[in-house]
Amino acid sequence: TKLENLSLQLSNQTDYIESLEKKIAVLDREMIRLKKDVVAEVRKKNAPVVIPAPTPEPPTPTHNIVLGEVEKVTIDTIKQAFDARVDTGAATSSLNAIDIEEFERNGNNWVRFHLSDGDTPPTEDNWIEAPVIRYVKIRQSTNEDVERRAVVELWVELGKIHEKAQFTLADRSQMSHPVLLGREFMRDIAVVDVSKKYIQTPPSKSKK
Repeated sequence: TKLENLSLQLSNQTDYIESLEKKIAVLDREMIRLKKDVVAEVRKKNAPVVIPAPTPEPPTPTHNIVLGEVEKVTIDTIKQAFDARVDTGAATSSLNAIDIEEFERNGNNWVRFHLSDGDTPPTEDNWIEAPVIRYVKIRQSTNEDVERRAVVELWVELGKIHEKAQFTLADRSQMSHPVLLGREFMRDIAVVDVSKKYIQTPPSKSKK
C-alpha cells in the first residue's frame, strides 16, 4: 500500500510539474507578444519603451475550509450524492466503481461505470462516462498479481468546494464508504477535523 501511495503521489507530482511548465511557457509567449506590441506602439509615438509588469500570481489559499472525517460529495455528471471518507493518509482519491466498461471515443480511451454505494441500484440513468487520464498498476497485498486501474477526472461538489478531481477506479465494496478523498484533493483547499462528520454537508443531506 505504501508503494502504491508513493507511486501515485509521484505520478501526481509529475503531472503537476508538467502543468506548471506549460503555464510558464504560455506566460513567456504572452510576455514576448506584449513586448513587441509595446515597442511597436512606442516607435509610432517616439516615446520611451514601457514594458508592463507581469501579472502577480494569485494568493495561496488560506485553508479556511474544514472537512470532517466523512462528508457528502456530489458527482456533477449524475447529480448524485455519496458518502466520502476524507483520508489524509491516502495520497490519491478513489471510487467504488462497478460494471466498468472501456471503450474508444474520437481516438481516445474512455471508460463508463456505475458508482456503487450499496443502496442505489445501477441503472441506465446513472452511468458515469469519462476519458481515461492514465493507468496505474496496483500490486495486491495478498498475492503477487498486478492489477491495472484507470484514473479519471470528474467535477465534484463538497459544500463550498467545487473542483475537478482525479479518481482511481477501484473495488471499494469492502470499505464503508464508496468514495475516498485523498491528500491531493485537499491540498491548498482544506484541513481535516477527524473528530467531526458532515461539517460541509447541510443537515438535510447528511441524513440517510
